[in-house]
Amino acid sequence: MLILFGFLFGGVIAGYLLRRWRLIWTGKVTMALIWLLLFLLGVEVGCNRMLIRSLPTLGAEALLVAVMCASGSCLMAMLLWRLVNGAGKAGRAAGEAAAGDQDRTEASSAEGTAKARTGALKDSLIIIAFFISGILLGISEIIPVDLSGTDIAMYALYALILSVGFSVGNNPDIIGGFRRLDPRLALLPLMTILGTLMASALLGLLLPHRTVPETMAVGSGFAYYSLSSVLITEYVGAGLGTVALISNIVREFITLVTAPLLVRWFGPLAPISCGGATTMDVTLPSIIQASGEKYTVLSMFHGFVVDFSVPFLVTFFCSLR
Repeated sequence: MLILFGFLFGGVIAGYLLRRWRLIWTGKVTMALIWLLLFLLGVEVGCNRMLIRSLPTLGAEALLVAVMCASGSCLMAMLLWRLVNGAGKAGRAAGEAAAGDQDRTEASSAEGTAKARTGALKDSLIIIAFFISGILLGISEIIPVDLSGTDIAMYALYALILSVGFSVGNNPDIIGGFRRLDPRLALLPLMTILGTLMASALLGLLLPHRTVPETMAVGSGFAYYSLSSVLITEYVGAGLGTVALISNIVREFITLVTAPLLVRWFGPLAPISCGGATTMDVTLPSIIQASGEKYTVLSMFHGFVVDFSVPFLVTFFCSLR
């Protein structure tokens, strides 16, 4: 665990020291490492016959976790929205104003947002394809070496953590935007984390074959399916890692597809909270379209904080298992 955090903070420090040079290629490196890690996870799943037979059950469990965690975070976001803007008529009036902003935003930038959303969905499908390819390769037993018995995945994970930290430290726009943030809305990442963890803890009490730390570890992925699934696989096993992968992919998909409905049901902060760690990049276009452009900085701040919490929370709950 300490090694992972060392790579994370080391990457942040290195990125900050080199902030004068925007090294945009680190994004491509990060994506390549994500593809590699999920491919290796798929191979490990495919080599485990018992795990393959239980995939339908794991998929249903992952869907339940995703819906519960997304709902919990949206409810906490709605609570924060009402506390900031006032309950009752004041809250509804603010919601109507946000809906008006939404209509104007949709009219002005629908085409660009649609393209960005299509690109995000395409990236998700590519990642799923790598995972499925790994499963098929594992089932075929073509690979002569048992990859699960090697340290390839762990080394790739270290490289991914280093790349993520470097990207954060190398982006000066993040810090500048945070300074303009409403201090009250800065509590949104905390509400997202609390809502998700409460919902996942409840599931741990209800599911007979899972412990509370296990479901909380899955929920702590906050839609960051690549990192969370690999961490859980390394610390717990491929079964729970597969649940984390599917669950967090579904949470991201829910945000991308249902953002306008989330605004209508829970308020303009809900899509941000539902998107978890992805609101700084993948789900940002959908959030801007649904909630309005004025929430761009908040969405990026939220994604940064939640993203940074994933390795800490996931490894913590895995250690409690």
